[in-house]
Amino acid sequence: MVTSYTIALIRGDGIGPEQSKATLRVLDTIRESLGIRLDVVGVEAGDECLRRRGVALPDETVDAVKTADACLKGPVGETAADVIVKLRQLLDLYANIRPARSYPGTPCLRSDVDLVIVRENTEDVYKGYEFKIREGAICLRVITEENSRRIARKALELSAKRRKRLTIVHKANVMRITCGLFRQACLDEASRYPDVKVEEQYVDAAAMNLIRKPHEFDVIVTTNLFGDILSEVAAQVSGGLGMGSSANLGDQHAIFEPVHGCAPDIAGQGIANPCSMILSAKMMLEWLGEKHDDQTCLEASSAIERALIETLRKEIKTPDLGGRYSTIDVGEAIARAIRALVKKKKL
Repeated sequence: MVTSYTIALIRGDGIGPEQSKATLRVLDTIRESLGIRLDVVGVEAGDECLRRRGVALPDETVDAVKTADACLKGPVGETAADVIVKLRQLLDLYANIRPARSYPGTPCLRSDVDLVIVRENTEDVYKGYEFKIREGAICLRVITEENSRRIARKALELSAKRRKRLTIVHKANVMRITCGLFRQACLDEASRYPDVKVEEQYVDAAAMNLIRKPHEFDVIVTTNLFGDILSEVAAQVSGGLGMGSSANLGDQHAIFEPVHGCAPDIAGQGIANPCSMILSAKMMLEWLGEKHDDQTCLEASSAIERALIETLRKEIKTPDLGGRYSTIDVGEAIARAIRALVKKKKL
């Protein structure tokens, strides 16, 4: 029996609609080739929505994301705090999963990078507790033991399925109370996973090592702000932001999106790299497959990544990767490669 999934799609701002169009070509091919029932429902959010409707995140969009099986989101602009940060907190999407892998045909520093950053997604300075005072301004950093423990568990579970290496990134030598609490919570949870090798790095050292020896990392767990910054470094090291995908996961809901912004300077030119959003769709199908024990979704996820690799090897890529193809050209090429894989039964 084929399961049907409802996907809420936020096309976003800037290059978001172009990336969405290319990604939909890929999902249409998955639907046709593998028989997965994907009902994609477009919903509004972001800068353009604010301009037209006076609100960046309408209530009906929140309701649609809540009721959908998953949400796929393009990048938004200046309203990011009012859209994705708010959705993370409203839906308790506490785990931000950001893989960084070297793909062929990309300007990666090394060909053997394969790491995942697991970032706490609901607290830290991103709670938005900022105040002006006469002498300047204050920003409050919120770190709780419960949330630190659950993100540590998520990272440890992932480490156990991969190469069994976890790096806890913090700055407990300076922020002794907040980072100290996070560090200890992670170490306490790690004691339950004796097969996982655990190390610690200060965030400044981790940033340096992501450039100097990124191949030595497996899974990194860290706080919200540090994770946001480090994942951009990791994306650049492994081929550029145009290859950066991510998942925002909670116990009930999930949103999948590129790691980058909406790049208004190149919007409408048809040159944006769609791979970040296509890989986010790949993560979405993998999550649906694992959640619902749906082998077809898992096969679809694998097919997207294999097809993307084949497309890059054929030098079909956008200008940011040194190519000459358009956003939709790349999407269509990946779709063709998926059809060929399914036909040859190479999944």
